[in-house]
Amino acid sequence: MTSSRWYAPSIDMPDARGPFRPEHVKDGDRYEISRGHPVYVSPAGARHGREHVVGALPLATDPAVREVGLDVGYKTDEDTLRAPDIAVGNVPDRPGWAVGAPALAVEYADRGTDEEDLQTKISELMRAGTRFVWVVRLVGPRRVEVYEQGRALRTAAGGEVLEAPGVLSRPVPVDALFDHDRASEVALANLLARHGFESLAAVHAEGHAEGHAVGHAEGRVEGLRLAIERICALLELPLDEERRARLSRADETELASLIEVLTSRRQWP
Repeated sequence: MTSSRWYAPSIDMPDARGPFRPEHVKDGDRYEISRGHPVYVSPAGARHGREHVVGALPLATDPAVREVGLDVGYKTDEDTLRAPDIAVGNVPDRPGWAVGAPALAVEYADRGTDEEDLQTKISELMRAGTRFVWVVRLVGPRRVEVYEQGRALRTAAGGEVLEAPGVLSRPVPVDALFDHDRASEVALANLLARHGFESLAAVHAEGHAEGHAVGHAEGRVEGLRLAIERICALLELPLDEERRARLSRADETELASLIEVLTSRRQWP
């Protein structure tokens, strides 16, 4: 679906610039600044706050992404400070407000969202250089409104995918911005892609191939051990000395069973 373009939002703000500036806001204050006017940002409700973390999973793990932040304040100009729920790109590792805007901004809209201010915020971010803004609607059917520089607004429904060329290297299912299990699946696929694998089965197969150089039976066991080590690295599961000792003692059946547990539960038994 399409509607008005991003650069013509409904804005009901005073024409005159207000006296407030980004430097008047301290880290942790519940205010943004729009053209010198304070905009109060209320604490997020349970659902709203939970979804921020869910949505960050598939974005932060995309192979092309190196910087992601939650509620990062952006000084878009001398009298404007905006903090998207999720920001991708231009998230510097230093104190103070980020200058400019993220490449991709994600906003979660729940009950009580000020729609006029949301449109103003989108316009201000895009004027500052944001290429994509995704508004995730938590009320009503699952859907994400996509604002993109130079293109008409469109809405993607549940079951569809979102793309941000030049920012993300892989598509993001709409459902991954709502559902933790779906977000985890996408994050795992992204982590595998970062290391050049299409699936966990490919990791397992490579381990077998490497192990066969040692001999048939011994090679299968060594291949399983190598596969477990790679799976732990990809899933960021600790592999301490005790667990390594366990691997060295395990036979082929035990190792195969452990792989099943690690890949299905994504944790050590």
